[in-house]
Amino acid sequence: MATGPKLRAATRLKLATVASIDLNADLGEGFGVWRLGDDDAMLRIVTSANVACGFHAGDPAGLLQVCRLASERGVRIGAQVSYRDLAGFGRRFIDVTPEDLLADVVYQIGALHGLAQAAGAGVCYVKPHGALYNTIVTNREQAAAVAEAVQKVDAGLPVLGLADSVFFEEAQRRGLRTVAEAFADRAYRPDGQLVSRREPDAVLRDPEVIRAYLGDDDA
Repeated sequence: MATGPKLRAATRLKLATVASIDLNADLGEGFGVWRLGDDDAMLRIVTSANVACGFHAGDPAGLLQVCRLASERGVRIGAQVSYRDLAGFGRRFIDVTPEDLLADVVYQIGALHGLAQAAGAGVCYVKPHGALYNTIVTNREQAAAVAEAVQKVDAGLPVLGLADSVFFEEAQRRGLRTVAEAFADRAYRPDGQLVSRREPDAVLRDPEVIRAYLGDDDA
């Protein structure tokens, strides 16, 4: 696997020097007695939590607990909206109509906002999950539906996603603030999109490779 300058050139992943980094992670992805990850531990590390909204993972009691912990620790809560796909963990493309997708996203943001309010906080941003995240990089019809849903709920909510995506174009057309993010542990394609998890080495696990990927040429 290429590392350092060659890897960055191949993926065109560039990270600007900034005063601080907002570290986000996907949380609240258990369901009932089944738990995925350690939300309590992660909420001691991250500054923003992408909280599931019940469509790809998460149950009301568990999501409320995550929101409470996030509120107590000053962690921003984001609505991680997805396709309606519990069985597939939101990682399967669904050819949903724009009307249905808009309603699904509005529903998810509203549900999580209610839980966040009960925990003394609120939803601060929206980030699509899994297959929906990847689909709206290029699928303008679904991208427009997601952007329209966010605008209808609260036009002041920023949206997270990949830079140069049609989702960002549609969001900006509607006056939404767009926040581009980078994944430290994911491989990128030459066109800037994420490598599918179905492909080898899509997820980076070697700390030295990740350091080189992020710009530390001494790694």
